[in-house]
Amino acid sequence: MEKWLVGVDLGGTTIKIAFVTLDGHIVEKWEIPTNISEDGKHIVTDITESIHLKLKDLSQPKEKLEAIGMGAPGFIDMKTGFIFHAVNIGWRDYPLKEELEKATGLSVIVDNDANIAAIGEMWRGAGDGEGNLLMVTLGTGVGGGIIVNGHIMHGTNGMAGEIGHITAIPNGGAPCNCGRTGCIETIASATGISRISKEKALQDTSSSLHTLLEQKGDIKAKDVVAAAEKGDQVAIDTLEEVTFHLGLVISNLANSINPGKIVIGGGVSKAGHTLMERLEQKFNHFALKRVAEGAEMKVATLGNDAGVIGGAWLAKHNR
Repeated sequence: MEKWLVGVDLGGTTIKIAFVTLDGHIVEKWEIPTNISEDGKHIVTDITESIHLKLKDLSQPKEKLEAIGMGAPGFIDMKTGFIFHAVNIGWRDYPLKEELEKATGLSVIVDNDANIAAIGEMWRGAGDGEGNLLMVTLGTGVGGGIIVNGHIMHGTNGMAGEIGHITAIPNGGAPCNCGRTGCIETIASATGISRISKEKALQDTSSSLHTLLEQKGDIKAKDVVAAAEKGDQVAIDTLEEVTFHLGLVISNLANSINPGKIVIGGGVSKAGHTLMERLEQKFNHFALKRVAEGAEMKVATLGNDAGVIGGAWLAKHNR
């Protein structure tokens, strides 16, 4: 019997689950809502029941499943699958690996959600199998993962790859959710782009973004991209500022790990060439020439499937 792997990507709103072949192809994928009531105590049961129901729908026995790889937000002990704290879920000092293994009867491996997205892109996405890869996700926040010689970097206590909290503005930066100021997350996230564009639009009444701000009271990152494509100077200046800081951060990381691929994911990456051309230009300016020559910068290709595919890779290699 050909076995399937189970990839699970736990988010604050939904849990993405997939059955994946041993060579990384999705057989079936689906989502269930994340029940965070009672400090997330029902989540493991919900995942287990959903997996069993899907097997029944597909007329497959439980023996079809080989192992589970799961990505979860928060601070995790990678060896034990122990969640120290997952703010959006409600878990604190929660033995996720142990509980899910007990409920499903399968071997379980747990990693950070940003890390499994990076692994997914390495295995089946824009990484094209590159074992030295840097992934940066630009969404509501900024996340990422660092893969060296085919292994995701965790560090001493699981905090490696916290790219969003690299300091970009040492003094006078905007406050970050981590409690510090000036993190790259305050600049290159969707919320950061929105904040910077609003500050600039208030100073330039001729900008279409100034008009938009007056009409709607807000400017979204996608509004900035659309305005830049039409030649709006405030929008262009915003993207120049954002990519300057992001390009500097990425170049410093690249100078440290010498990646073959730099993958940009998250909702902001949908800006495509409007963002990427500027970002590559800044990166090439700051990176060592030989480092830049070895690194190909690409937009992530797996979208919401990156986490479940990365989870399946984890399951395959930690059976």
